[in-house]
Amino acid sequence: MIYDDRPWLKRYDPGVPADVDVPEISLVERLDRVAERFPDNHALYFLGVTLSYRELMAMADRFAQALIQNGCKPGDVVGIHLPNIPQYVIALIGAWKAGCAVSGVSPLMTPRELAYQMNDSQARALVTLDALFEHRLMAVADQLPHLKIVVVTGILDFLSPIKRFLGKLLKKAPHGKVKPLSGKEALWFKEALAEYPAAKPACTVTSQDRCLIQYTGGTTGVPKGTVLTHRNLIANLVQIEAWVNADEGKEVILSGFPFFHLAGLALGGVGLCLGAAQILIPNPRDTKHIVKEMIKCRPTILVNVPSLYMMLLAEPAFRKLDFSGLKFCLSGASPFPAESIRELEAVIGAGKLLEVYGMTETSPIVTMNPRLGVKKIGTVGMPVSSARVRLVDLESGEKQVPVEEEGELIVNGPQVMQEYLNKPEETRIALREHDGEIWLHTGDVARMDEDGYFTIVDRAKDMLNVGGFKVFSREVEEKLYEHPAIEFCAIIGVPNIERPGTEVVKLVVQISEGHKERDHETLKREIVSFARENLSPYKVPKIVEIVDRIPLTAVGKVDKKTLR
Repeated sequence: MIYDDRPWLKRYDPGVPADVDVPEISLVERLDRVAERFPDNHALYFLGVTLSYRELMAMADRFAQALIQNGCKPGDVVGIHLPNIPQYVIALIGAWKAGCAVSGVSPLMTPRELAYQMNDSQARALVTLDALFEHRLMAVADQLPHLKIVVVTGILDFLSPIKRFLGKLLKKAPHGKVKPLSGKEALWFKEALAEYPAAKPACTVTSQDRCLIQYTGGTTGVPKGTVLTHRNLIANLVQIEAWVNADEGKEVILSGFPFFHLAGLALGGVGLCLGAAQILIPNPRDTKHIVKEMIKCRPTILVNVPSLYMMLLAEPAFRKLDFSGLKFCLSGASPFPAESIRELEAVIGAGKLLEVYGMTETSPIVTMNPRLGVKKIGTVGMPVSSARVRLVDLESGEKQVPVEEEGELIVNGPQVMQEYLNKPEETRIALREHDGEIWLHTGDVARMDEDGYFTIVDRAKDMLNVGGFKVFSREVEEKLYEHPAIEFCAIIGVPNIERPGTEVVKLVVQISEGHKERDHETLKREIVSFARENLSPYKVPKIVEIVDRIPLTAVGKVDKKTLR
C-alpha cells in the first residue's frame, strides 16, 4: 500500500497542506466575490482592449438575462463555439449565472462533428462566430432539434470601429453571413448586451450543479461528454491555489490553451477566481503576436503546451524578452522533451517550468512539480493536495505495482468527474470501486520513484507490442529528441505482417531548420544508427518517414490518430 502512504508529502513545498477543504460554493459565488474585491482590476486584455472585473461581470449578467428571457432554464446546456476572445468569457460566466452548464465546442469541428456534440449534450443554446454560423452551423441546423437559441458574434466586435474596419479591410478576421434558421431564435451578441439589463439573475446555483459538459478528444471512438460540477472545479481551484501560492489580484496570465479545451477553460477560470488579468490569445500559433502581448502586458504566469514553448523558442524576439517578472510557466497535455526544457529554462530562468499532469475527467490537474522545491525534469511532479494516486497492473487493473514499475494511473479526489454523459458503460469502465471508494482509471501508464514523483510513460493505447515486448512510445521519442536533426517526432506502431498480432516501430520525423537541405536517406540512416546506440534492439524504429510537418491537434499535441 505504498501509494496510500503518500510518500510525496515529504517533498511538498513549505505551507502546502496534505489536504484542502473544499468550500460548498459555486463558481458564480466565487466570481462575484472577486468582482467585489477587485472591481477595477483588469480582467481581460484583447488586442488593445481591456475589460475590468466590474465591466466583465455586468456584461455576464446581461448575457445571463438574454438566455433566461429567451427560454433557457437552469440545467440547460449552452455550447460556446468561439476562439479565445472576450465573448467567450462573457458567455461562460453568463451561462453559469443563468444556472446553465457550458459545453466548449471547437471552432475546428466539421459540421458533422458539431452536430454530434450538440445533439449528444442536448444543447439548447449556441454562441458562435458569424463565419462559423455560415460555414459550419447552417449545414446541420435542421439536424439539431434541441437547439433553440443561437447567439452570433464577430471576432472583432469588441474592438474600436477603426480597428474593426482595418481588420476586415486587411481580411485578418473571417466573417460570414447570418440567415434566419427555422425554429431557432437568432440574437446578435452585442445587441443582447445592449438590450438586456445588468441585473443578477434570481436563480440559485449550488456546488452540486453541473458546470461543464466537456468533450474528450475521442481518439479511440466517439467523443465522450465529461460531466463536471461546480464543486469539481472549485476543488481543483483550491488545490492549485494552495500549490502555487499566487498573489490574488496581482497576477497577469498568458495562455495559449484554447478555452474549448478543459486545460484552457479551467486554468482561465482559476485566473478569474484569483482576480488575475488574462491576455487572450485567439491564435496560439502566431508567436509574433504572443511576443508583442508579452512586451505590452508583462505576464507573471505562462501556460502552454510543449509544442508552443518550442515554437516560441524558435522566435528570436522571444529570447530577447525580459523574464525577470515571470514567476513560473506551466506545461501540460503532452510530453516535453528534456533537452527542450533545458533550452527554455536557459531563456526564462532556471526552475521556472512546472510540468503538470491532468485530464478532462479530473478538472483537470492531478499532479504538478513543486513551485519552489525540487523539480525533476521529465516527471509530472507529485499529486496535489487531496489527490490520491495509485498505479495498478495493466492486466487486471486491481493489483498495485511496486515503486519504479509501470502501471495504469488511477485517481481519487474531489476533482474527479461525475460521469460520462449518456454513456453508462463507458462510465462503469472508467469509474471503478477499490476498497470501497470510486477511482478513475485514466488509461495512462506511469511509474513513481521513491520520492513520490510520477513519470507518464505512455497512453495505454500508444503502447506498442513488438515481438512480445512492451515499447512505450514516449520513452523512445524522448531519447530520439536528443538527435540534432529532429525538431518534432512521433512513434507509432504498424502491423508486423511477418508476425500477426504484433507491431513494428515506425518513426515519423519533422526535420529541424539546420538540416532540412540534407539528403533524407542519409538522415534516416543516421537517426536509426543513433537509435541503435541508445535503445534496446526491439525499440529501434524499423521504418522512418520524414514529413514536412507533423500534424498537431487544436491544443498542440501530436495527433497520433491522424498519423496512424
